[in-house]
Amino acid sequence: MNRTLYFLLGWTFFTIGAIGAFLPVLPTTPFMLLALWAFSRSSQRFHDWLYHHKLFGPPLQQWQEHRVIPLAAKVMAVTVMLLSCSYLIFFSTIHYGIKLAAVAPMLYGMYFILTKPSHRPEQS
Repeated sequence: MNRTLYFLLGWTFFTIGAIGAFLPVLPTTPFMLLALWAFSRSSQRFHDWLYHHKLFGPPLQQWQEHRVIPLAAKVMAVTVMLLSCSYLIFFSTIHYGIKLAAVAPMLYGMYFILTKPSHRPEQS
């Protein structure tokens, strides 16, 4: 991919993440991580701007330095995944194979999220 495509991806992910800051069902940090990754391949200036951003920078720094997922983010993510899984399992009429294909990655996502620390090591 060329730098222009990464740059456009960076702004696309940033925009989705910024919208997620105002919509509780849309995660912010994963999209900001993707934006940071895309900017790292296209623009050091925008990478540094996002990494040190007043609002979005601290979670990105905590993830990059310590693989920390804040407790509030964990609660929100796991709650949304549990609600989604519950709906699929109990109320959806789609084929069980499709249910399994959707629920399995969510269960892995919950495991991944819950096994990461909630605070930096020195804050424990």
